[in-house]
Amino acid sequence: MRYRTIGNDPKTRRDVSVLSLGAMLFGTAIDESTSFAILDRFVEAGGNFIDTANNYAYWVNGTQGGESEALLGRWRRSRGVGDEIVIATKLGGRPNVPATTLSHDLEGLSAQVIQESSERSRERLGVDKLDLLYAHAYIEGSRVPLEETVGAFAGLVQEGTVGLLGASNHWAWRLERARSLAAAAGLPGYEVVQYHHTYLRPRTDLPTLRSKDGNLGVVSGNLLSYLRAEPGLSLVAYSPLLGGGYVRQDKPLDVAFDHAGTPVRLAALREVAHETGATVNQVVLAWLMGGEIPVIPLVGASSVEQLNESLTAADLELTAEQRAKLDAAH
Repeated sequence: MRYRTIGNDPKTRRDVSVLSLGAMLFGTAIDESTSFAILDRFVEAGGNFIDTANNYAYWVNGTQGGESEALLGRWRRSRGVGDEIVIATKLGGRPNVPATTLSHDLEGLSAQVIQESSERSRERLGVDKLDLLYAHAYIEGSRVPLEETVGAFAGLVQEGTVGLLGASNHWAWRLERARSLAAAAGLPGYEVVQYHHTYLRPRTDLPTLRSKDGNLGVVSGNLLSYLRAEPGLSLVAYSPLLGGGYVRQDKPLDVAFDHAGTPVRLAALREVAHETGATVNQVVLAWLMGGEIPVIPLVGASSVEQLNESLTAADLELTAEQRAKLDAAH
Protein backbone atom coordinates (compact mmCIF):
# COMPACT_ATOMS: atom_id res chain seq x y z
CA MET A 1 0.00 0.00 0.00
CA ARG A 2 1.21 3.48 -0.83
CA TYR A 3 0.53 6.49 1.38
CA ARG A 4 -0.15 10.18 1.01
CA THR A 5 0.07 13.06 3.49
CA ILE A 6 -3.06 15.05 4.33
CA GLY A 7 -2.78 18.29 6.26
CA ASN A 8 0.06 20.78 6.40
CA ASP A 9 0.83 21.39 10.07
CA PRO A 10 3.45 18.91 11.39
CA LYS A 11 1.43 18.65 14.61
CA THR A 12 -1.78 17.47 12.92
CA ARG A 13 -0.96 16.14 9.44
CA ARG A 14 -1.33 12.41 8.84
CA ASP A 15 0.02 9.84 6.41
CA VAL A 16 -2.94 7.91 4.99
CA SER A 17 -3.33 5.08 2.51
CA VAL A 18 -3.94 6.10 -1.12
CA LEU A 19 -7.27 4.27 -0.86
CA SER A 20 -9.84 5.13 1.77
CA LEU A 21 -12.51 2.66 2.89
CA GLY A 22 -16.08 3.91 3.11
CA ALA A 23 -18.07 2.56 6.05
CA MET A 24 -21.40 4.19 5.15
CA LEU A 25 -23.49 1.01 5.15
CA PHE A 26 -21.64 -0.84 7.91
CA GLY A 27 -24.03 -1.72 10.70
CA THR A 28 -27.16 -1.30 8.58
CA ALA A 29 -27.27 -2.74 5.05
CA ILE A 30 -24.00 -4.62 5.69
CA ASP A 31 -24.11 -6.81 8.80
CA GLU A 32 -21.55 -6.67 11.57
CA SER A 33 -19.60 -9.83 10.79
CA THR A 34 -19.20 -8.89 7.12
CA SER A 35 -18.27 -5.31 8.07
CA PHE A 36 -15.62 -6.56 10.50
CA ALA A 37 -14.18 -8.90 7.85
CA ILE A 38 -13.92 -6.03 5.32
CA LEU A 39 -12.29 -3.75 7.88
CA ASP A 40 -9.83 -6.46 8.92
CA ARG A 41 -8.84 -7.13 5.30
CA PHE A 42 -8.37 -3.42 4.61
CA VAL A 43 -6.00 -3.04 7.56
CA GLU A 44 -4.19 -6.27 6.68
CA ALA A 45 -3.48 -4.81 3.22
CA GLY A 46 -2.00 -1.65 4.75
CA GLY A 47 -5.10 0.53 4.57
CA ASN A 48 -5.39 3.01 7.43
CA PHE A 49 -7.94 5.61 6.23
CA ILE A 50 -11.62 4.89 7.02
CA ASP A 51 -14.55 7.20 6.32
CA THR A 52 -17.93 7.56 8.02
CA ALA A 53 -20.45 10.23 9.12
CA ASN A 54 -22.78 10.82 12.04
CA ASN A 55 -25.82 10.39 9.75
CA TYR A 56 -24.83 7.03 8.20
CA ALA A 57 -27.04 5.39 7.25
CA TYR A 58 -30.32 6.79 8.58
CA TRP A 59 -32.32 6.07 5.42
CA VAL A 60 -31.79 2.29 5.63
CA ASN A 61 -33.83 1.67 8.80
CA GLY A 62 -35.53 5.03 9.28
CA THR A 63 -33.31 6.41 12.05
CA GLN A 64 -31.19 9.53 12.54
CA GLY A 65 -27.98 7.66 11.76
CA GLY A 66 -24.97 6.82 13.91
CA GLU A 67 -24.98 3.09 13.20
CA SER A 68 -21.77 3.23 11.15
CA GLU A 69 -19.84 5.17 13.80
CA ALA A 70 -21.11 2.81 16.51
CA LEU A 71 -19.99 -0.25 14.53
CA LEU A 72 -16.55 1.26 13.98
CA GLY A 73 -16.34 1.87 17.72
CA ARG A 74 -17.10 -1.80 18.43
CA TRP A 75 -14.56 -2.89 15.81
CA ARG A 76 -11.89 -0.62 17.30
CA ARG A 77 -12.43 -2.01 20.78
CA SER A 78 -12.55 -5.65 19.67
CA ARG A 79 -9.32 -5.32 17.65
CA GLY A 80 -7.43 -3.01 19.99
CA VAL A 81 -7.16 -0.37 17.28
CA GLY A 82 -5.37 2.83 18.25
CA ASP A 83 -4.43 6.04 16.48
CA GLU A 84 -2.56 4.17 13.75
CA ILE A 85 -5.92 4.03 11.95
CA VAL A 86 -7.23 7.41 10.73
CA ILE A 87 -11.02 7.64 10.95
CA ALA A 88 -12.75 10.56 9.25
CA THR A 89 -16.31 11.47 10.16
CA LYS A 90 -18.74 14.24 9.25
CA LEU A 91 -21.45 16.30 10.91
CA GLY A 92 -24.13 18.67 9.69
CA GLY A 93 -26.15 16.20 7.60
CA ARG A 94 -27.89 14.32 10.40
CA PRO A 95 -31.71 14.55 10.13
CA ASN A 96 -33.49 16.22 13.03
CA VAL A 97 -36.13 13.49 13.01
CA PRO A 98 -35.91 9.84 11.83
CA ALA A 99 -36.28 9.52 8.05
CA THR A 100 -36.40 6.77 5.45
CA THR A 101 -35.52 9.00 2.48
CA LEU A 102 -33.00 11.80 1.99
CA SER A 103 -34.14 14.57 4.28
CA HIS A 104 -34.32 18.37 3.93
CA ASP A 105 -34.53 18.80 7.71
CA LEU A 106 -30.89 18.52 8.80
CA GLU A 107 -28.99 19.54 11.92
CA GLY A 108 -26.86 22.10 10.05
CA LEU A 109 -23.58 23.71 11.03
CA SER A 110 -24.28 25.98 14.01
CA ALA A 111 -21.74 26.24 16.81
CA GLN A 112 -24.04 24.29 19.13
CA VAL A 113 -24.50 21.46 16.64
CA ILE A 114 -20.77 21.29 15.92
CA GLN A 115 -19.90 21.05 19.61
CA GLU A 116 -22.62 18.57 20.55
CA SER A 117 -22.49 16.37 17.44
CA SER A 118 -18.70 16.07 17.53
CA GLU A 119 -18.95 14.92 21.16
CA ARG A 120 -21.54 12.26 20.22
CA SER A 121 -19.29 11.08 17.36
CA ARG A 122 -16.34 10.69 19.75
CA GLU A 123 -18.53 8.64 22.08
CA ARG A 124 -19.78 6.32 19.34
CA LEU A 125 -16.29 5.85 17.88
CA GLY A 126 -14.74 5.42 21.32
CA VAL A 127 -12.05 8.06 20.81
CA ASP A 128 -10.89 11.14 22.67
CA LYS A 129 -9.95 12.90 19.44
CA LEU A 130 -11.46 12.82 15.94
CA ASP A 131 -8.68 12.43 13.37
CA LEU A 132 -10.53 14.30 10.61
CA LEU A 133 -13.89 16.05 10.89
CA TYR A 134 -15.80 17.31 7.85
CA ALA A 135 -18.48 19.97 7.60
CA HIS A 136 -21.06 17.84 5.79
CA ALA A 137 -23.57 18.94 3.17
CA TYR A 138 -24.08 22.70 3.17
CA ILE A 139 -27.78 23.50 3.54
CA GLU A 140 -28.93 26.10 1.00
CA GLY A 141 -30.64 28.96 2.75
CA SER A 142 -29.03 28.29 6.11
CA ARG A 143 -29.08 31.31 8.40
CA VAL A 144 -25.99 30.25 10.33
CA PRO A 145 -23.22 32.81 9.66
CA LEU A 146 -20.18 31.24 8.03
CA GLU A 147 -18.02 32.93 10.66
CA GLU A 148 -19.85 30.93 13.34
CA THR A 149 -19.23 27.64 11.58
CA VAL A 150 -15.55 28.42 10.93
CA GLY A 151 -14.96 29.51 14.51
CA ALA A 152 -16.71 26.47 16.01
CA PHE A 153 -14.70 23.99 13.93
CA ALA A 154 -11.46 25.80 14.74
CA GLY A 155 -12.35 25.69 18.42
CA LEU A 156 -12.47 21.89 18.33
CA VAL A 157 -8.92 21.79 16.96
CA GLN A 158 -7.73 24.29 19.53
CA GLU A 159 -9.24 22.30 22.41
CA GLY A 160 -7.60 19.13 21.11
CA THR A 161 -10.72 17.10 20.29
CA VAL A 162 -10.18 17.23 16.50
CA GLY A 163 -7.02 16.92 14.44
CA LEU A 164 -7.77 17.94 10.86
CA LEU A 165 -10.75 19.80 9.40
CA GLY A 166 -12.47 19.20 6.09
CA ALA A 167 -15.55 20.07 4.05
CA SER A 168 -17.80 17.87 1.92
CA ASN A 169 -20.40 18.97 -0.63
CA HIS A 170 -20.04 22.76 -0.56
CA TRP A 171 -19.93 25.21 -3.45
CA ALA A 172 -16.31 26.08 -4.27
CA TRP A 173 -16.91 29.76 -3.46
CA ARG A 174 -18.13 28.89 0.04
CA LEU A 175 -15.14 26.64 0.55
CA GLU A 176 -12.77 29.44 -0.41
CA ARG A 177 -14.66 31.98 1.72
CA ALA A 178 -14.51 29.70 4.78
CA ARG A 179 -10.80 29.05 4.33
CA SER A 180 -10.11 32.76 3.85
CA LEU A 181 -12.03 33.63 7.03
CA ALA A 182 -10.02 31.08 8.99
CA ALA A 183 -6.70 32.28 7.55
CA ALA A 184 -7.49 35.93 8.24
CA ALA A 185 -8.33 35.13 11.86
CA GLY A 186 -5.30 32.87 12.32
CA LEU A 187 -7.55 29.85 12.88
CA PRO A 188 -7.29 26.24 11.69
CA GLY A 189 -9.27 25.80 8.47
CA TYR A 190 -10.34 23.11 6.04
CA GLU A 191 -7.40 21.08 4.72
CA VAL A 192 -9.28 18.14 3.16
CA VAL A 193 -12.29 18.17 0.86
CA GLN A 194 -14.58 15.29 -0.08
CA TYR A 195 -16.66 15.34 -3.26
CA HIS A 196 -18.05 12.89 -5.79
CA HIS A 197 -15.44 12.31 -8.48
CA THR A 198 -14.92 9.60 -11.08
CA TYR A 199 -13.59 9.10 -14.60
CA LEU A 200 -16.88 9.76 -16.36
CA ARG A 201 -17.96 13.39 -16.36
CA PRO A 202 -21.47 14.04 -15.04
CA ARG A 203 -23.54 17.11 -15.76
CA THR A 204 -23.41 19.41 -12.75
CA ASP A 205 -26.19 21.81 -13.75
CA LEU A 206 -29.16 19.58 -12.94
CA PRO A 207 -31.11 20.75 -9.84
CA THR A 208 -30.72 18.54 -6.78
CA LEU A 209 -32.24 18.09 -3.33
CA ARG A 210 -29.60 20.45 -1.92
CA SER A 211 -29.61 23.21 -4.54
CA LYS A 212 -31.71 24.45 -7.45
CA ASP A 213 -28.47 25.72 -9.03
CA GLY A 214 -27.07 22.23 -9.61
CA ASN A 215 -25.01 19.57 -7.90
CA LEU A 216 -22.71 21.13 -5.32
CA GLY A 217 -21.26 17.73 -4.37
CA VAL A 218 -19.61 16.90 -7.71
CA VAL A 219 -16.06 17.85 -8.68
CA SER A 220 -16.40 20.58 -11.32
CA GLY A 221 -13.96 22.73 -13.27
CA ASN A 222 -14.20 25.39 -10.56
CA LEU A 223 -13.09 22.95 -7.89
CA LEU A 224 -10.32 21.42 -10.03
CA SER A 225 -8.93 24.87 -10.75
CA TYR A 226 -9.06 25.70 -7.05
CA LEU A 227 -7.21 22.51 -6.14
CA ARG A 228 -4.46 23.27 -8.65
CA ALA A 229 -3.99 26.67 -7.03
CA GLU A 230 -4.04 25.17 -3.51
CA PRO A 231 -1.75 22.09 -3.54
CA GLY A 232 -1.96 21.82 0.25
CA LEU A 233 -5.67 20.97 -0.03
CA SER A 234 -6.32 17.22 -0.33
CA LEU A 235 -9.19 15.72 -2.35
CA VAL A 236 -11.01 12.55 -1.28
CA ALA A 237 -13.32 11.22 -4.01
CA TYR A 238 -16.46 9.39 -2.95
CA SER A 239 -18.44 6.99 -5.18
CA PRO A 240 -15.58 6.71 -7.70
CA LEU A 241 -16.99 3.41 -9.02
CA LEU A 242 -20.57 4.68 -9.30
CA GLY A 243 -21.93 1.95 -7.03
CA GLY A 244 -21.14 -0.69 -9.64
CA GLY A 245 -22.35 1.48 -12.52
CA TYR A 246 -19.28 0.80 -14.64
CA VAL A 247 -19.79 -2.96 -14.67
CA ARG A 248 -23.32 -3.90 -13.59
CA GLN A 249 -25.71 -4.43 -16.48
CA ASP A 250 -28.67 -4.17 -14.08
CA LYS A 251 -27.60 -0.73 -12.83
CA PRO A 252 -28.01 2.00 -15.46
CA LEU A 253 -25.91 5.12 -15.10
CA ASP A 254 -27.49 8.15 -13.51
CA VAL A 255 -29.24 10.64 -15.80
CA ALA A 256 -26.36 13.07 -15.22
CA PHE A 257 -24.18 10.82 -17.42
CA ASP A 258 -26.70 10.78 -20.29
CA HIS A 259 -24.70 12.91 -22.73
CA ALA A 260 -22.49 12.46 -25.79
CA GLY A 261 -19.21 12.33 -23.88
CA THR A 262 -20.04 9.22 -21.86
CA PRO A 263 -19.78 6.55 -24.63
CA VAL A 264 -16.46 8.02 -25.80
CA ARG A 265 -14.91 7.88 -22.34
CA LEU A 266 -16.30 4.41 -21.68
CA ALA A 267 -14.69 3.18 -24.90
CA ALA A 268 -11.31 4.62 -23.89
CA LEU A 269 -11.65 3.14 -20.43
CA ARG A 270 -12.38 -0.34 -21.77
CA GLU A 271 -9.48 -0.10 -24.20
CA VAL A 272 -7.03 0.73 -21.45
CA ALA A 273 -8.46 -2.00 -19.22
CA HIS A 274 -7.83 -4.49 -22.05
CA GLU A 275 -4.25 -3.22 -22.49
CA THR A 276 -3.41 -3.51 -18.80
CA GLY A 277 -5.26 -6.74 -18.07
CA ALA A 278 -6.95 -4.89 -15.21
CA THR A 279 -10.65 -4.46 -14.59
CA VAL A 280 -12.49 -1.31 -15.61
CA ASN A 281 -12.94 -0.42 -11.93
CA GLN A 282 -9.22 -0.78 -11.26
CA VAL A 283 -8.36 1.52 -14.16
CA VAL A 284 -10.77 4.16 -12.83
CA LEU A 285 -9.10 4.05 -9.42
CA ALA A 286 -5.59 4.12 -10.88
CA TRP A 287 -6.54 7.11 -13.07
CA LEU A 288 -7.75 9.00 -10.01
CA MET A 289 -4.75 8.15 -7.83
CA GLY A 290 -2.08 8.94 -10.40
CA GLY A 291 -3.35 12.15 -11.94
CA GLU A 292 -1.91 15.65 -12.00
CA ILE A 293 -4.15 16.50 -9.04
CA PRO A 294 -3.64 13.70 -6.49
CA VAL A 295 -6.91 12.07 -5.46
CA ILE A 296 -7.66 9.61 -2.67
CA PRO A 297 -10.52 7.40 -3.89
CA LEU A 298 -13.06 6.48 -1.22
CA VAL A 299 -14.28 2.97 -2.04
CA GLY A 300 -17.17 1.04 -0.60
CA ALA A 301 -17.38 -2.73 -0.40
CA SER A 302 -20.10 -5.17 0.55
CA SER A 303 -17.72 -8.15 0.56
CA VAL A 304 -14.04 -8.91 1.00
CA GLU A 305 -13.92 -9.93 -2.67
CA GLN A 306 -15.10 -6.49 -3.78
CA LEU A 307 -12.53 -4.84 -1.55
CA ASN A 308 -9.73 -7.00 -2.94
CA GLU A 309 -10.43 -5.73 -6.45
CA SER A 310 -10.02 -2.13 -5.27
CA LEU A 311 -6.90 -2.95 -3.23
CA THR A 312 -5.21 -4.35 -6.33
CA ALA A 313 -5.68 -0.99 -8.05
CA ALA A 314 -3.35 0.64 -5.51
CA ASP A 315 -0.43 -1.03 -7.33
CA LEU A 316 -1.63 -0.34 -10.89
CA GLU A 317 0.50 2.22 -12.71
CA LEU A 318 -0.88 3.57 -15.99
CA THR A 319 1.63 4.52 -18.66
CA ALA A 320 1.84 8.11 -19.89
CA GLU A 321 0.26 6.98 -23.17
CA GLN A 322 -2.63 5.24 -21.43
CA ARG A 323 -3.29 8.25 -19.24
CA ALA A 324 -3.17 10.56 -22.26
CA LYS A 325 -5.70 8.35 -24.04
CA LEU A 326 -8.06 8.48 -21.07
CA ASP A 327 -7.65 12.23 -20.62
CA ALA A 328 -8.20 13.01 -24.31
CA ALA A 329 -11.53 11.16 -24.56
CA HIS A 330 -14.43 13.66 -24.68
